[in-house]
Amino acid sequence: MTAHHQGAGAASREMVDWHAIDWQTVQHNVRRLQVRIVKATQQGRWGKVKALQRLLTHSFSGKALAVRRVTENSGKRTPGVDQITWSTPAAKAAAVQMLRQRGYRSSPLRRLYIPKSNGKKRPLGIPTMRDRAMQALYLLALDPIAETTADPNSYGFRKERSPADAIEQCFLTLSRTNAAQWVLDGDIRSCFDEISHDWLEAHIPIEKLILQTWLKAGYMDQHVLYPTEAGTPQGGICSPVLANFTLDGLERMLQAQFPKMPYRSPSAKVNLIRFADDFIITGHSYELLQHSVKPLVEAFLQERGLELAPDKTRIVHIEDGFDFLGQTVRKYHGKLLITPSRKNVKTFLAKIRETIKANKQATAGQLIAQLNPLIRGWTNYHQHVVSKRTFATVDHAITKTLWQWAKRRHPGKGRRWIRQRYFRTAGANHWVFCGEKADTNDTQRSIRLVQAAYVPIKRHTKIRGPANPYDPAWEVYFEERLGLKMADNLTGKRKLLEIWKEQHGICPMCNQKITELTGWHNHHIIWRTKGGADSAENRVLLHPECHRRVHSQGLEVVKPRPEKGV
Repeated sequence: MTAHHQGAGAASREMVDWHAIDWQTVQHNVRRLQVRIVKATQQGRWGKVKALQRLLTHSFSGKALAVRRVTENSGKRTPGVDQITWSTPAAKAAAVQMLRQRGYRSSPLRRLYIPKSNGKKRPLGIPTMRDRAMQALYLLALDPIAETTADPNSYGFRKERSPADAIEQCFLTLSRTNAAQWVLDGDIRSCFDEISHDWLEAHIPIEKLILQTWLKAGYMDQHVLYPTEAGTPQGGICSPVLANFTLDGLERMLQAQFPKMPYRSPSAKVNLIRFADDFIITGHSYELLQHSVKPLVEAFLQERGLELAPDKTRIVHIEDGFDFLGQTVRKYHGKLLITPSRKNVKTFLAKIRETIKANKQATAGQLIAQLNPLIRGWTNYHQHVVSKRTFATVDHAITKTLWQWAKRRHPGKGRRWIRQRYFRTAGANHWVFCGEKADTNDTQRSIRLVQAAYVPIKRHTKIRGPANPYDPAWEVYFEERLGLKMADNLTGKRKLLEIWKEQHGICPMCNQKITELTGWHNHHIIWRTKGGADSAENRVLLHPECHRRVHSQGLEVVKPRPEKGV
C-alpha cells in the first residue's frame, strides 16, 4: 500500500501506507497554504481566505498532519465515548481516509472532572479521536488567521508564546518610575463554558456547519447525554483558539478609547496584558479603572456571553501587589520585583510531599527519579524572575520532608547512619539527597536530587508583539528564538544540544525542524542491540513519528555532516 497522492488538493481515495507518507512534502504543502491564508487575511480578502481554507481542509496533506498530531500528543491513549484510539499504523492510515466533511457529525464528549486549587472541580470534555482529528484539521486553517488578527499582548494558547512573555511584559509596563500605579486584575467567570454560540457562529472564520456540530455535540456524564447551549469544551483542540478569537479586540478597543499621548503629556497609561482568560489592565488612577475601563470591559464581555468574576476581579495599587500566572508582581519602595507567589509555592510543596508520601517503600533512586522532573519543571517556570531566595526555601522544605521519609524507613538507625546513607556533600551543600537507579543497560548508577537553589536565574527575552509564526517576514526572527529555546531545553542532556546543533535543528528523515512542540527521540545509528555505542557520534535526533518509521521499516539513518566553516 502506498500513498501516491501528496498534493494539496482533495485527498486520494486510495489506501494509504502510513510509514510511506512523505512528511517533508506534507509539511511543505500545509505550510504553503497557511502562508497564503496569512497574506490574504492581511489584505482583507476574506473570499480568498475562505477558498484557501477549504483547499487546506480537503487536502491529503492537511488530513495526514491532523491525524499525526492527535496520535503523537500526550492524550493519544485517552479515548472518547466510543473507546477507540488509533495506536497502529493501519488505524492511522484508515483515519486519514475517514476525515471527510460530507455527512460528518460530532459525537458527544466524555465528561471528566479534574480538581482545581480552590477545592472545586473543572469539567473536562474528551472528544473522540475522529473529532479531535477533525478539529486539528480545521485548526490548521484557522490558526494562521488567529495569529494575524490577534491582540499584540495576548500570550495564552499561541504558538511561540509563553507565560514568561506575559510576565516580562508586566515588568516592562510597570517597572518604570512614571509607569501606571493601579492595576485591574481581571478574571472571567467560566470563560470556556459560557461563550455565546451565536457570537462564535457569527464571527469565527470557519465553515459554519462544522463549527455548529462541535458546539452542539453535548457531553456524556454517568451514561447520561446532556446538551450544550453555550461555551466550548475544555479539552477540545480548537477550544483555546476559539476562546482567543472571542477575547481578541479588547486591547484594540482600549487603545482606541485611551490612546497613548506624546511624551510628557498627561496619559491614562491604559495597557492590557492577557494570558487566555486571565488579564490585567493598568491605569493611572483607581477612578479611571473603576468608572471608565471596567464598564468598557464588562460591555465587551457581555456581547460575547461572558462576565467578570466579582470575587476574583479587583483593583489594586502596585505597592500592594497582585498575583498573575503563579507569580507576585509588586513594587517595594519604587522598585518592581516579580517573585513566585506564596500560593504557587504552597501548591508545589504539597505535590512534592504527596509524591514522597506515596513512595514510602520505593528506593531513594526511584523516589529521586520521580521528584527531579517536578523540581526541574517548577524551577524552569520561575527561573526568569526574582526566585533565588524562594528556591533556597523550597530546597530546605524538601530536605526536611526527605529526612522524615528516611527516618521512617530506618526507625532503628541513628541520625549519623541515616545521613551517611542518603545524603552527600556537593559544593557548599552537605545535604544533597542521593541514591542509585538502573539505567537502560540495567547498570546501577548514582543519581541525586535536583537542587532548586543551583538553577540559574535568566532574564527572559520577550517575543515581539506583532510577531507571526506563519508570516515569512518573521522567519529569521523565529529561527533565532528557536535556537535559544532549544539550547535551554537540551542543556545538560548528554550532549543532545551538540547533536541538535550539528543537525542544524533538522530531522534527517523528513528535513523538518525539531522543536519543543514536535518533540524528539534519541536514535542510535547502529542499534545498541547490534553493538552500537552510546556516544554522540552514533546518535541523531529524530521526530517521534520518523523514529517509529525507521524502526518499523528498518531504514538506515545517515548522520548529517557539518558544513565547512560551521
